[in-house]
Amino acid sequence: MSTLQSTSSVTGKDGKREKIALAMFVVLLLSYVVNAMDRQLFSLLATDVRTALNLSLPEVGLASTIFTLGMGLAGIPTGYLLRNMSRRGVTLLGLVIFSAATLLTAYATALPDLLVYRFVSGLGEAMQLTAILAIGTTYFLNHRAMAASSLNFTFGIGAIAGPNLGAAILNAAHWQMPFILFGLAGIPALILILLFVRPWFSEASVTEQAAAGGREEGAADSLWSAQPLLLAAATVFAGLAIYGYLGLYPTYLREAVGFTPKEAALAVSCYGFGALFSLIGGWSGDRFDYRKLLLISLLIAAASGGVLFTQLGHSLTLHMAVSLIFGVAISGMVYANLSAGIIKSVSRKKAAEASGLFVAALYIPAAFAGYLLGLLKTALGWTPAGALQLSGCALVAALLCLATSQVQRKSR
Repeated sequence: MSTLQSTSSVTGKDGKREKIALAMFVVLLLSYVVNAMDRQLFSLLATDVRTALNLSLPEVGLASTIFTLGMGLAGIPTGYLLRNMSRRGVTLLGLVIFSAATLLTAYATALPDLLVYRFVSGLGEAMQLTAILAIGTTYFLNHRAMAASSLNFTFGIGAIAGPNLGAAILNAAHWQMPFILFGLAGIPALILILLFVRPWFSEASVTEQAAAGGREEGAADSLWSAQPLLLAAATVFAGLAIYGYLGLYPTYLREAVGFTPKEAALAVSCYGFGALFSLIGGWSGDRFDYRKLLLISLLIAAASGGVLFTQLGHSLTLHMAVSLIFGVAISGMVYANLSAGIIKSVSRKKAAEASGLFVAALYIPAAFAGYLLGLLKTALGWTPAGALQLSGCALVAALLCLATSQVQRKSR
């Protein structure tokens, strides 16, 4: 009888601990909502920034996505930094850096200082993203895809709220005010982490036994093995498609279609609704072959992405519907399973470094996605440029995921 009571007591304590850990992870995810809101704000205001600072379309396109260069360059170093600094500390430092840079964006006077502020914001965002990804995928060992996809789920919340709040603030004030208020929003997020996130959760480590027991078939001991590198290459092209859309699609809607800032915000926020499907994407990736899911999702993203800059005309409903489909495919499914897939492709003890590789692969090339789309538009026009970048890059990523499946079969 006493043994049963003891077992029940231990089970109860473990269950309570898991609930507390989940609550702390939610606090971290809420701080990432602030990150996502900051990230989505600039593209909506790009037309206003372009007018105020007298920028060309390629220049404002570069400013829209240059923050991802900071994210990418910080990705792998942050993965190694996590070995020597607490994950909570890295999360807090990243939050402070990107919030301060967002605030300073309001005071940019020309392209050079604008690019600096945007670049620095990316450094901070990468630190926060990599640290939270490492916390979630390390503590929730058996649900790594769900942990990774929950980050993109909260990104979806920010992607919905950010453009719409930004448009409302712009309507009531000048273009600098949204940057100021969104920058200051990092303060309450920082306080919540300091108060509620405990080291036993954020600094949990993977034991050798757990690392060996949870090893996936074909998982590599090095980041430079074929599977993680092929997935990283697929991530590069997926990132070019994602940030081509995020960087200049709102500008296309405002300048070519003639939408108001509020209408453009509604269309782009539907992409954010698509990102809310990340939990389904992560759940599917934990239970099925994530490589097949990636292939199917990238083909859907290629088809829908090719339509976004074509004959949808002035129909807000159609732009919202296709943005939703594109968001579900490439953000809800592709992002979730690429981030978790790179982590799954290596041994668990390499999880932090793998999360850094994902961040670097996604965000370094994506820094030039807006500039590339701006150049393509100048040479070809909006429709061929958008279809070439969004559809073409998604198709290349699909082929790379297909190659990953073949490598995985050979390793069995």
